[in-house]
Amino acid sequence: MRASKFSMLNMSRNRWAALPSLHRKLLLGSFMVVGIALMMPKHSELLPQRIPVQLDIESILEKSATIPSTEALEPVADFQKQIVKGDTLSGLFEQGGVDQQTMYRVLEADLNVLALDTLMPGNKIQFWLNDAGELDKLSLYFNAARQVIFSRFDDGSFNVEEINIEGIWRDRAISGQIHGSFYVSAQKMGLNAAEIQRVESLLKEKLNFARDLRAGDKFSVLMNDQFIDGEATGNSHVLGVTIERGSSSINAYQFSDGNFYDENGESLARAFQRIPLMKNYRISSRFNRHRHHPVTGRTSPHNGTDFATPIGTKIVAPGDGIVSLVTDHRYAGKYVVIEHGNKYRTRYLHLSKSLVHKGQRVSRGQVIALSGNTGRITGPHLHYEFHINGRPVDPMKAKIPMASKLSSKQMNEFSQIVKVRKMMMGIA
Repeated sequence: MRASKFSMLNMSRNRWAALPSLHRKLLLGSFMVVGIALMMPKHSELLPQRIPVQLDIESILEKSATIPSTEALEPVADFQKQIVKGDTLSGLFEQGGVDQQTMYRVLEADLNVLALDTLMPGNKIQFWLNDAGELDKLSLYFNAARQVIFSRFDDGSFNVEEINIEGIWRDRAISGQIHGSFYVSAQKMGLNAAEIQRVESLLKEKLNFARDLRAGDKFSVLMNDQFIDGEATGNSHVLGVTIERGSSSINAYQFSDGNFYDENGESLARAFQRIPLMKNYRISSRFNRHRHHPVTGRTSPHNGTDFATPIGTKIVAPGDGIVSLVTDHRYAGKYVVIEHGNKYRTRYLHLSKSLVHKGQRVSRGQVIALSGNTGRITGPHLHYEFHINGRPVDPMKAKIPMASKLSSKQMNEFSQIVKVRKMMMGIA
């Protein structure tokens, strides 16, 4: 048996040796492939066994909801309230748990903005207190377009920041006929009380609304309304107005300078004068947005021009307008605010006496007050502010309408504006 096996092995070796080199290499490679294949595990051994698990979806959602956001969330106000008729500033601070001395420090910061005096029913006020129970932040929300924020400094004083958002402005055309009074007729067509007052104020020199209008007379008004995130803010401008009485027409259109002119370019209001005084007085402090406060070292803007006027000096309206505020402030003293159409506003601080009342119409050159030294002041003077589109400007340098008729060059632009607005108002 052993001899037989040995002879077969010798024969195999002899055959292997007799094969050509190429054949031997091919056979060797085949043997190696088969051997590797035999040594590999079966396919079923490679796949892990799947064990069914029931997922608790609600638990997963609850856990994901508790993951903190990466955005810093503002803490909820310690006190907030929507202003209602009868609210007072001292009462609001008392309700919010803020002492009177802190209120005075806020009023002092408000001297550059004078926002607290303009709070009206519907506005919102919010207080945030620190761990010691002291006022840390105060927010005044007038509408989506305007907010004022007071923030506490380490020394207990406050910084004030006015936030104005431009938003989107959309045109709105309103037309109707007179049935009864203009006020009732315009209100039925969608104008509110403030908008009607603006229209009447624009045309007051050309039309007596109580006496001159008749049933059947037509009116058209083009308004421009502000929207933020699709919601109306309540801010609006008059862009054009036309009243047709029989064969005659009275009209007014706003030009790019903010003033209103009839379609022939004649101004409906007298042009502004540069200063609100009957004669020139020395300027004791000029307008400066970046004034360096000598005591605190902080940047504290001086938003007006100070005139060194003796107590009792007559102050005059620099242009036609409507008085929007007459009040007394701990630091600004007695002061008056006048609205001059859609674009311009003027303020007069530290007065000794006001000679006008809220809602009163005033004309250029009319005496509105007497200068004084009320409020926080180092000496008698008039602090005069001129605002364009809600922002203070230097009244001595700003481009203020000083002429009562448009130039021929301006008329080319104005005529195109009138043409487009007439089309929008449906006027041929």
